[in-house]
Amino acid sequence: MAATDRYASARNLFRNLGVDTDAALETLDKFPISMHCWQGDDVIGFDREGSLSGGIQTTGNYPGRARTPQELMSDIEKALSLIPGHHRINLHASYAIFGKDEAVDRDALEPRHFRKWVAFAKKNGLVGIDFNPTYFSHPLAATGRTLSSGDEAVRSFWVRHTVACIRIAEYFARELGTPSALNIWIPDGLKDIPADRTTPRAIYKKSLDEIFATPYDRSLVEITLESKLFGIGMESYTVGSHEFYMQYAAKNNLLCLLDSGHFHLSENVADKISSLLLFAPKIAFHVSRPVRWDSDHVIRQDDMLADIAREIVLAGPERTILALDYFDASINRIAAWVLGMRNMQKALLAALLLPNEKLARLQAEGDFTQVLVLQEEAKNYPVGDVWAEYCRRKGLQPREEWLAAVREYEKKVLLKRK
Repeated sequence: MAATDRYASARNLFRNLGVDTDAALETLDKFPISMHCWQGDDVIGFDREGSLSGGIQTTGNYPGRARTPQELMSDIEKALSLIPGHHRINLHASYAIFGKDEAVDRDALEPRHFRKWVAFAKKNGLVGIDFNPTYFSHPLAATGRTLSSGDEAVRSFWVRHTVACIRIAEYFARELGTPSALNIWIPDGLKDIPADRTTPRAIYKKSLDEIFATPYDRSLVEITLESKLFGIGMESYTVGSHEFYMQYAAKNNLLCLLDSGHFHLSENVADKISSLLLFAPKIAFHVSRPVRWDSDHVIRQDDMLADIAREIVLAGPERTILALDYFDASINRIAAWVLGMRNMQKALLAALLLPNEKLARLQAEGDFTQVLVLQEEAKNYPVGDVWAEYCRRKGLQPREEWLAAVREYEKKVLLKRK
């Protein structure tokens, strides 16, 4: 059966379920995903030499890691060419690009250090750039305390860095015409049980208060706060807990960011979304896949992703900021990008193809039998044929054929990097 015939058949099946597949494909285009640049170079960045540090770890030594801005941009371009739709990129401050004799420390970063990224975004039709201050891989992060540090020189340095990053995010938004999400995550914490949980958080609150006392254009920059349960070297206590950020965000009209790898594995991250959205205009995401811990694996089409995607779809594109966050150095890095981005899109499409309004009505009526039956039967509806139609309309292959292009790029480009 031809692909167009398969889609016609799928469209009729979904119509009987009360779902308009063409409308679902149009809505899918309204969910741009922010692709994280740090998958391409193992989170090393360009602003200083040295290895990754500060509670973050990549594992694996697959050949072809990007070593320069030019290599990273080339790799991102290759990945984007195999991903349907129009998307964004997500940068860390450590990806500043300096000219000759232009390098500055992180507290003195300026928009000019990211001009090449803006030019790259415009060239590739990206709909925006999101941004993250980088509080790791730096001498002043070596103690495990940045914005919560009791050393005033250290603390004030990171305050200045964050303010500088807000200015850069404003620049991205002005240049590209869409708001830039500025995400704050700090690696601050303690390895063992703390004697004093309150003081580091009080210092951190003071730092955030100072940062946001500096005026910025809220129509251009959406500040998000990312919590974490634990990390390497901070197994017992993190300063930026979920509860801390929920309260701070609510009080200061900021947004919470949920990283799906930053909670206990027994928690359902999707269940937090509806609660937060009752009290906030938007919610932000870093979608990752934990395996026993925050291990940042490439996302799969598993139950966790499906649950998160359904809540995102129910909230709508106007109330969600969606980014990915994983880094796997054990496999081809471009394949990791493409697979993860496509899996996120497939999960969103599957959620859009559910009879969500009907299911909500049946729940309200107490018909839990039909809710369960429809939820289960929908899993075997031909979502893949609708996805194939989406890719066809974008001029891309719907299935694993894209890997051949990645292998060819690997042979011609990646394997020649020493």
